[in-house]
Amino acid sequence: MISYPELLEKFKVILRQNALKFTKQRELILKFLYENEDHYTPEEIYMLIKQQHPEINIGIATVYRTLTLLEESKIVSSISFGIQGKKYELGLKKHHDHLICTKCGDIIEFYDDTIEKRQEAIAEKFNFKMTGHTMKIEGICEDCQEEEAEE
Repeated sequence: MISYPELLEKFKVILRQNALKFTKQRELILKFLYENEDHYTPEEIYMLIKQQHPEINIGIATVYRTLTLLEESKIVSSISFGIQGKKYELGLKKHHDHLICTKCGDIIEFYDDTIEKRQEAIAEKFNFKMTGHTMKIEGICEDCQEEEAEE
């Protein structure tokens, strides 16, 4: 994985290319995603940064705009939850897919070599140049299944 100083420099270049200023608020968003492995909504990122840095004035619009820029630059990736919005994570991690509990919202990351090879074979079969993919399996996690069984 890329080091934080390298990532920060890459971010500064992206900001310059987009005629945007480097600010402490934007850096805090990047640093938060770098240091936290879970998946977060923009609102969760906003609230956690405000809790951790009450001295910094940051707006929710800054969080949304920065996440959009980071996603367009492939630094972060998101998982869509339909009308519930998106959850973001650092996109520079090793490729993985997701199991999403539709009851509690828990997200489990996994990697399966068979799935990866099968996708490549399908792309090849259709003479399709695959540049990436996202897999999201929805269902009920083990804990929620146990809660349902107890009811």
